[in-house]
Formats: sequence, C-alpha cells, structure tokens
Amino acid sequence: MTLTTTDRYARSKELFAAAQAVIPGGVNSPVRAFRGVGGTPIFFASGSGAHVEDVDGNRYIDYVLSWGPLLLGHAHPAVIQAITEQAARGTSFGAPTALETELAELVIKLVPSIEQVRFVNSGTEATMSALRLARAHTGREKIVKFIGCYHGHADMLLVQAGSGVATLGLPDSPGVPASTAAATLTVEYNDLEAVTELFRVHGDSIAAVIVEPIAANMGFVLPEPGFLQGLRDLTRNHGTVLIMDEVMTGFRAAPGGAQSVWGIDPDLTCLGKVIGGGLPVGAYAGKKEIMQKVAPAGPMYQAGTLSGNPLAMAAGLAMLHTAFDSIDGAPTPFQRAAGRAQTLADGMRSLSEETGVPLQVGNVGTMFGFYFLKDAGAKVRSYAEAKQRVDADRFTRFFWAMCERGVYLAPSQFEAGFVSSAHDTVDIAVTLTAARESLLAARG
Repeated sequence: MTLTTTDRYARSKELFAAAQAVIPGGVNSPVRAFRGVGGTPIFFASGSGAHVEDVDGNRYIDYVLSWGPLLLGHAHPAVIQAITEQAARGTSFGAPTALETELAELVIKLVPSIEQVRFVNSGTEATMSALRLARAHTGREKIVKFIGCYHGHADMLLVQAGSGVATLGLPDSPGVPASTAAATLTVEYNDLEAVTELFRVHGDSIAAVIVEPIAANMGFVLPEPGFLQGLRDLTRNHGTVLIMDEVMTGFRAAPGGAQSVWGIDPDLTCLGKVIGGGLPVGAYAGKKEIMQKVAPAGPMYQAGTLSGNPLAMAAGLAMLHTAFDSIDGAPTPFQRAAGRAQTLADGMRSLSEETGVPLQVGNVGTMFGFYFLKDAGAKVRSYAEAKQRVDADRFTRFFWAMCERGVYLAPSQFEAGFVSSAHDTVDIAVTLTAARESLLAARG
C-alpha cells in the first residue's frame, strides 16, 4: 500500500471537534479517545466482513471487531436477517418471549458449568448483579478482584491496589465512596500465594472471587499453571463463590468459554459481547442453587426494562448457531477463525525474531494479544509487570504505522485483539506484511 502525505483523517478530526462540544471527551467510552496512542480518534462509517471503512474513505482489516462481539465479522447476513425479521415483528415488549428461553438453552448447552441464565443489557450489569448475588447467597460482604482485570464500571470494581497482600482497596475513580471500596480486596493477577493470604486473614467474610480467566484488559495475560484451579480450590474450601468473568472470553476462547480450556467449574459465569450478536447484551449464569435466589424466584432483586429484548436474543441465536454449527462435517466458522488467529500469532512471533523487536505474543481460540517489551526475555504475568516492562512509545509508533497500511488494531497496548470467521488467508498475509514494515518503522 502506498502511503500518502495528505491528512488521512481530516473528516475524523472535524467530527471529533464537534463531538467534544456535546459529549464528555468526545466519546462515549474512554478508550475510544485514543489517549493511549495519541492523535485523533478514527470515526468509522461502515463495516463488512473483516473490513471497516472510516469517514475519510480509508479501509482497514479490523481486529477490534467492536471489542469482541463480531465473531462472524461485520454485518454477517445471518445476523442481519435475524435482526431485520425480528424488528419487523417488534423491537421490545417488556414481556417474556420464547427467544429468551431458546438462547438460554443454547448457552447452557455450550457451557457445561451453567444451569440457569439471567439476561441483562451489558457486561457491567452482569458482573454487578453476579457479585450482588454472591453476597446474597453467602451472607458475606467482601469480594476479591485482581489488579488490571476490568469487570465494568460498578463502584465496587473501580478499585486500585494497596500495598501488601491483605490491603483493602482504595477507590480508583472520583465518585466511588471509600466505604464501598473498602469491601473490595485486590491482589495481582497470577499471585495465588497472595490470594491464599487474603483467605487466611478474611476467609470467613469473602463472598466472591471474580476473575478474568484470561486477563484481556491488561493486554493479553494467560493464567499461570495451577492459578485458576488454585482459585477454585480456595473458594470451594471457604464456601466462597467463584465468578468467571467471561464477558470477553465467552465463546471467543472456546465454545465453552475459557473455563472449558482450563477445565474449571465456576459457580457463576458472566457473559456478554458475542451472545448478543453485536447488540447490547449481558448475562450472569451458573448453578441453579445460586441462581434460584434471583427475584422473582428468590429475594435478590435485579431488573431491567430491556433485559432479554427480542432483537438481542435473535441476534445472539443467529450468532451462536452460525459460529458453532458444522455443515456436513466441515470446520465451523469458529474453528476457521481460531486457525487464522493461530497463524497471525505465529507470524507475529516470527516477525519479532526477524526484526529484533521484542514481543510477548499470546493467543487462545479467536483472541490474541502482544506486548512490546523494553527488554528481550522479559515476561508479563500481571498488571504491575505490564506497567514496568512494556514499551508504550514503540507500540504507539506501530499502531499508527499499521493504520497507515490499512490494519486497525485496538488503540491501546492493554487491550486484546480478535479474529473473525470473515478474516481469510489473504487478510492474515496482508496483516503480517504490514506488521513487518511497521515493526521496522517502530524500532526508531
């Protein structure tokens, strides 16, 4: 691709200036502001398959995919048809529909640990409700979360770490009461010893441990051997609810979620993104004994006007059936996407060696991620290590070089990437060619 000297993003700059006058920061979700890479956010106009086009007419191979939901790519015909047909029948009734039951049954079929499902409208709602349910079930107040794992913007989850393994959390955002944050205990991801110490000190008062099985909001950090199973053992021994936040990894890492990859049987699971087919949706789900405490079956109250709305349910059904149903024994769309993700990750590992740019590359299923490291041989296993060991400036140079070569990645080194079934071998080859050139350009 020939790089131009004209302003590729002139219209995006105009739109961003207008947006800042009426929307805080000009965006409706902070990472979209491009603070992690500088410059002006790119405004998009359309998407089809593995590609998107911005308002300036630039086309990109897309590895953000709406931050994960678009497992089949943009505007997949089956999903669009399901949404269109349902919209013609009605967008929302505020009453039960058969689609809710059908999607719940499919989720239960795909994820063995789940026995009952409650649909909500976002991942934040799912995690917030799951934690309230854990407290209702156990009669306890404290929760454990891992530094760098993002579980939505509920007050009790916007907490940063204190010093020491048993330090109570402090609010990480203005507007979060200290009394709310005080019930949240924080430790570094992959530090099972620290979690064990928390249980030694607070075990009788911990209602839940919530964890991303793959820490995909601090980049892409895999669990160390024995870490997830250690959490399962500790929580089971102390009567604590183990919550797997699979809003991102659910149906992305594997049909049964990341929990199936590591063989973990959590008490509750939070889902989102893929199960809505690209529409706003979330769910918390798990063991019937616990889920039966949710109103109206039980006393733990949670409600939502648009929860389980038929548009999202129809889109989710189309997404999951299309992604995981095999036709005549052929590989499923999910399997094809996972294969492309493996090829992409392997290619990035090879390019790291070829160019001498140290990268830590990871991939599971249809997800991937890579860190630019300050030093070859360094490893990132936690958020603390990520902050110390990554080369943010080099990533910024790489990000913009990839955009100029027609490849769109997340505008932050601390976000995972995604591959869809629409990405073909040509897309991967073009991406790796662009990555080689961009890595050389980013060396500085």
